Amino acid sequence: MRLSSFLAVFRPAFPLILGLSLGCSLSLLMVSWTQGDTFDSCGDELGNRGLFLGSNSGDPHGDQRGGPGNEDFQPRIIPYHKDPNKPHKKVLRTRYIHTELGIRERLLVGVLTSRATLNTLAVAVNRTVAHHFHRTFFFTGLRSSKVPHGMTVVAHGDDRPVWLMYETVRYLHQHYGLDYDWFFLAQDDTYMQAERLAELVGHLSMGQDLYMGRSEEFIGGEERARYCHGGYGYLLSRSLLARLQPHLDTCRNDILSVRPDEWLGRCIIDYLGLSCVEVHQVKHTLFNNDYHAQFKNAFTVHPVQINNLSELTPEGKVGAIWPIGVNPSFMPKTRFEVINWEYFTEEHIYSCSDNAPKCELHGANWADVSAVLETAVKHLNEHYQPQLRFKKRHLLNGYRRFDPTRGMEYVLDLALEAFTQKGHSQVIAKRVSLLRPLSTIEIIPMPYVTEATQVQVILPVTAREQDFVGNFLDMYAMNTLDTHDNVLLTFLFVYNPFDAQRVSQSDVFAGIKAMIGEVEKRYGDVRIPWISVKTEVPSQVKLMDIISKKHPVDTLFFLASVWTEVNADFLNRCRMNAISNWQVFFPTHFQEFSQTILYRDQQTMASFPAEALRDGRFDRHVFEEACFYNTDYMASRTKMAADILDNDELLESMDVYEIFVRYSGLHVFRAVEPALVQKYVRRACNPRFSEDIYHRCVLSNLEGLASRSHLAMALFEQEQANST
Repeated sequence: MRLSSFLAVFRPAFPLILGLSLGCSLSLLMVSWTQGDTFDSCGDELGNRGLFLGSNSGDPHGDQRGGPGNEDFQPRIIPYHKDPNKPHKKVLRTRYIHTELGIRERLLVGVLTSRATLNTLAVAVNRTVAHHFHRTFFFTGLRSSKVPHGMTVVAHGDDRPVWLMYETVRYLHQHYGLDYDWFFLAQDDTYMQAERLAELVGHLSMGQDLYMGRSEEFIGGEERARYCHGGYGYLLSRSLLARLQPHLDTCRNDILSVRPDEWLGRCIIDYLGLSCVEVHQVKHTLFNNDYHAQFKNAFTVHPVQINNLSELTPEGKVGAIWPIGVNPSFMPKTRFEVINWEYFTEEHIYSCSDNAPKCELHGANWADVSAVLETAVKHLNEHYQPQLRFKKRHLLNGYRRFDPTRGMEYVLDLALEAFTQKGHSQVIAKRVSLLRPLSTIEIIPMPYVTEATQVQVILPVTAREQDFVGNFLDMYAMNTLDTHDNVLLTFLFVYNPFDAQRVSQSDVFAGIKAMIGEVEKRYGDVRIPWISVKTEVPSQVKLMDIISKKHPVDTLFFLASVWTEVNADFLNRCRMNAISNWQVFFPTHFQEFSQTILYRDQQTMASFPAEALRDGRFDRHVFEEACFYNTDYMASRTKMAADILDNDELLESMDVYEIFVRYSGLHVFRAVEPALVQKYVRRACNPRFSEDIYHRCVLSNLEGLASRSHLAMALFEQEQANST
């Protein structure tokens, strides 16, 4: 078969031509191209015959055998013969074919950043261009405490600019000098046209020394040689990097410069004799700082400043948002979407969670206002000094609102005492605006979970709580058994010592056991087991210790209460939020207010529709309900064992939530759960528990009675009735 015919038929499939050279490196089959009776090596034929399209190797004017005169080329197959006198030697092959063929990626991008801008400018560069390039590295002197997710950051341990450049160039040659043809270095305040850069290196010949960028004169400007400005970035070829590597240490010791781009340019000029060029081969204008007509034609733009770029927008400079680089404020489309501002002073806030018109400023709110006031005065002094110096007298008015697109916004009217350089002072009023941006959001990858996992519901019951079991069983049967959900239920009957002694004569849980029997009879294939325990103090941890030993380690537990209304929506969230060896889930249920207080008029209560939204609150004081895996509980109890060797009462003072917080090392996920709704009931708080658990139980009873407005109305009606 003629070579010209081969190329004509398979011209679109360029990798097939590369496949011919693969045969030259294998011991199983060798392929070479011959003309007549001559024999040339495969590598020479590929280099001289011009099989690699676009190659400039060989004599472009002498040998024309790659044209019409090559029709007499014939492929010749040389069979492999093993020499029996030579010992067998294992052939080591590379992992990837492109390694064996010497195929390199075209471009590696390195971004020079710093610890101060790694989480801001560097993140912006990564989101803008990293997905367009094969590899993007971020080089910094000192690593910040928290590295942004999804970025390859290399810290050299020294933040001196010239040292950072030296270490970066040395790192690129040492680790990737054989893997890439071109290296592009830029700063983190440089905007790159990623597609145009990739297209540029795709048209440049790789076997040449090239130092390309925006050329600048050295300080003094006496010599013709120029260096590439670091702000616009510069392109280095692989061959130049290889020639430069032996001279890097000498350049570091002999060349004095405070600018890293000047230092690199001087090193390349002195030891390689190359100057920075802006035009090469096809006359590409590589770098530009014109923000107008040539913006779209530029490969890079420097410096990137929104104030400058805003001139190109339809609104002009007035369209630039404040602060620069932060999302604009949320614009409501209807009056229902308007975000309310909260008014506050240094002592009070006029927007309270319990609908009170005014409440004292304390806790996190007090810390927030104090920090904002301090920051405002600090920035005013930085802006006006040394002409003026400010001292806060007091806050006149304060407003704040949370914008989900930006963060927490503040407007402050401050009474300030202004001091001049001559010592004069005057009290003035100044309005300032501040923003606490949402700048530390991080996406945490989570393990895979499924909604098909079986849930084991555990229901502890004491003698005082048995009256509520009937409603629990009805809701459980309707929401899980009727729907054939993958759920199991186990009762845990907690006997006190007195009831345990009389269980043979009068079982306090006989009625519940009868109800369980009726459910099992109604659903023939359903079995609801129970476990009986005797204890004076029904500690949640002691009860879970018993349950844990009777179930496999991979069991997903849902620890419920007799007031819980189990439903499919919550069970699915239980499966999704409880992750083995990763996370436990403690939902905050919705607690209804007492209907006796809310609907004192029986007629009003009777007319209230059952499906309407019920009045209540999310009870943040209760931690009884939880979803977790048995293996996580067992691991936490094992770590806790050393603390309870000499203190058995510790088990009674802790609940399961505290065990996971203190001993598990897992994510403890606490969130409101609208699918868990409980009717109001006054719970019996056991003083034998720890002070914290008892105090939370009392607060839950008090705050769950009714809202302040309902309680106020009830007191008002009672006073009116007494006065008449």
